[in-house]
Amino acid sequence: MAVPKRKTSKQRKHTRAANWTATSPSLVECPQCHELKVAHKVCEHCGYYDGKQVVEVSEEKK
Repeated sequence: MAVPKRKTSKQRKHTRAANWTATSPSLVECPQCHELKVAHKVCEHCGYYDGKQVVEVSEEKK
C-alpha cells in the first residue's frame, strides 16, 4: 500500500491550494442588441443565438 514517506509541509500544501479559485464568466457583446451576455449562451435580452432568434422574450423582460 502506498504511504507517504514524509509529512507534507505547510508551504507545499498551501501553495497547491492557492491555485484553486473560481473565475468570473467571460462576457461578450450581443451582436443583435449590443448588451453584455455570457459567451456561447442565448442572449437574455433579445433571445438571439448565432444570428437566429431561439427564444421568444416577453416585453416584461426587456
